[in-house]
Amino acid sequence: MPLDDPVRRRAYERPGALAVRAGEGKLTYAELDAAADRCARRLAAAGVVAGDRVATTLAPGVDFTALLHATPRLGAVLVPLSPRLPAPERERMLEIVPARIVVDEPLTGPEADPPSPLDLDLEVPHTVLFTSGTTAAPKPVELTYRNHAASARASAAHLGVELDDRWLCALPVHHVGGLAILLRSSLNGTAAIVHERFDPAAVRESLESGEATLTSLVATQLRFVAEAGLEIAPGLRAALVGGGPVPPELLRWAAERRLPVLQTYGMTETSSQIATLGAAEALEPSRRGSAGRALADVELRTVPEDGEILVRGPMVARAALAEDGWLHTGDRGRLDADGYLWVEGRLDDVIVTGGENVAAAEVEEALLAHAAVAEAAVIGLPDPAWGKAVTAYLVLEPEAATPTDLELLAHCRERLSAFKAPKAIHWLPALPRTESGKVSRGGLRPGAKRSG
Repeated sequence: MPLDDPVRRRAYERPGALAVRAGEGKLTYAELDAAADRCARRLAAAGVVAGDRVATTLAPGVDFTALLHATPRLGAVLVPLSPRLPAPERERMLEIVPARIVVDEPLTGPEADPPSPLDLDLEVPHTVLFTSGTTAAPKPVELTYRNHAASARASAAHLGVELDDRWLCALPVHHVGGLAILLRSSLNGTAAIVHERFDPAAVRESLESGEATLTSLVATQLRFVAEAGLEIAPGLRAALVGGGPVPPELLRWAAERRLPVLQTYGMTETSSQIATLGAAEALEPSRRGSAGRALADVELRTVPEDGEILVRGPMVARAALAEDGWLHTGDRGRLDADGYLWVEGRLDDVIVTGGENVAAAEVEEALLAHAAVAEAAVIGLPDPAWGKAVTAYLVLEPEAATPTDLELLAHCRERLSAFKAPKAIHWLPALPRTESGKVSRGGLRPGAKRSG
């Protein structure tokens, strides 16, 4: 990968090609290059120099995209934050990652020449992203241009690149899944279609119209799009679905409509996806549920003792590597004989109850097999008799009658050993989730009330 700026290169090669569209706003590559240059000059006038961190709460859109491509032109580091952060949480994050400037509105005002024109340096920090914090407080992860570029190459090698690709981004751009779409699109010279917030009807319209050729979603978003009535997506080459296992009935729904839903696996520390199912394989029952095989330049292995998934490759944040040179993900899984990865949950989702180990994901899968259960999350809560009690939090399918605890326990015991069945069942209107759509296990609390 040359060290030149990808937007500037595309502005020279294909100036009139669409770079980004967001709502009523859109920019060609020539216009994005000019917008990024203006933004860089305004940052320079504000005193930003190489190595400085530039935090932003800009919403997903053309102004955010211009800022994303402006900061590297100064050698500065972008720190995207959620536009909806409560003030105390924002202050905590900025204490962890201090910034020279916080950009809350599109930059205007005076401009200045940068100290010197800079090529993109592969090794310097490019972005600081906070993890989604599903089980603990969010933590910052520093990613370089090399990390992002390696991730984009691996994705392109797996999915292919077509010049008229339009990647629909309905994920938050302050998380790696959404940000990666903008970076991949610029590196590939293709277009990003950015939604300011996730709206199932708007995503359905983009897919049904043929506008989107690629998209990235989490499983909950896919469920909402299904409930919005999506039946066809004529232009869609792939819908990457990550952020956790996809419920079997949702995969069956996609297969029945021949929608190319590809399960994928990745995390902030790996600059997004590192394993993805193939488009044809997504419709094979024997592969359904797998996250696919490792992408180009990715090494995957699992630890024999506990099944922890280990990763290494040029897309992995250097600071995330352990002394053995591998990223220890904290996720459990297995690699089958053909090299397909099956993600089975978090290591800390193993509940030790009465001296037995119970995988939360296995209990969740059994509960989701009940027709009345729309969503399930299982955790272990302190219990004087069992050590930890297997505890289920469930969301009812619309218009379904609430099953009794005894009915659900009998349903589980048909599928699981008796010690794996929940000791307590709670019904919630909705599961607590992070902004990126993942279940927030830390947000589950004892004493939730039954609904219905």
